[in-house]
Amino acid sequence: MTPDLLEAGTQAREAYDERRSTATGKTASGGRAAAYGRVLKLGEPDFTHGVALYLDDITVSFDGFKALNKLSLTINVGELRCIIGPNGAGKTTMMDCITGKTRPDSGKAFFGSTIDLLRLTEPEIAQVGIGRKFQKPTVYEPLSVFDNLELALRADRRARASLFHRLSGEQRDRIGQVLTLIHLSQEHGREAGLLSHGQKQWLEIGMLLMQEPKLLLLDEPVAGMTDEETERTAELFLTLEGQHSLVVVEHDMKFVDQLTEGRKTVTVLHEGSVLAEGPLADVQNNEQVVEVYLGR
Repeated sequence: MTPDLLEAGTQAREAYDERRSTATGKTASGGRAAAYGRVLKLGEPDFTHGVALYLDDITVSFDGFKALNKLSLTINVGELRCIIGPNGAGKTTMMDCITGKTRPDSGKAFFGSTIDLLRLTEPEIAQVGIGRKFQKPTVYEPLSVFDNLELALRADRRARASLFHRLSGEQRDRIGQVLTLIHLSQEHGREAGLLSHGQKQWLEIGMLLMQEPKLLLLDEPVAGMTDEETERTAELFLTLEGQHSLVVVEHDMKFVDQLTEGRKTVTVLHEGSVLAEGPLADVQNNEQVVEVYLGR
């Protein structure tokens, strides 16, 4: 990376950190360094019981309105779970609670059996292995696809470390693997701002993968994609299944059907609680789901 691109990359990283923000509001380099030091001491989550994410009786109220109402949910290690539900069902608030953006009024949230998510800040939750992709892609548009992935490497991103960082052969190989996985090998030198909407979505997913997350939260990942891009995204997620746990919030039932292959569990949220769970065909035929979600 040239000095100009390195400077642009550092600025992009700082802007990215600002957008993601921290639960404490600390954005100065000293605050980031202190938070980084604490993250290193958090330890690894324990998945020996086979559970990646455990939510128990999570309640969140906004001005008297219960966005989540005693929500309980379990995601197994390596599972691909689709979450569906009407607008206002609590899907985004659920993801906000998992990532530390919103603090629940009551309940429990554990990553594995040892990491209490309600005791951690947003950056700490990201460091222990939870990655989130928002509906609108967030990439560094002036930089190349390759440089975007380089910036997303799971490494010490304090200012001094970033200035003297040089890619190892192993890191270059890792970037190459992710480029292949997200169908952007031929676009590695292209400016990210010139990519199609679907390609930007893939690039952001690749940036999450560079951070080696154990759990991926994906919010409407195929919104605005072409049919071909949607199909490729389904193939990508099915490839990731087993290597990562994935929670996919989606409205596109055709895409959900592709992901679940008619047998995986789909969770339906309504008014902040789980309304139904089971294979897609079963929940689509559930009378309560038909009434509140499918509008029949």
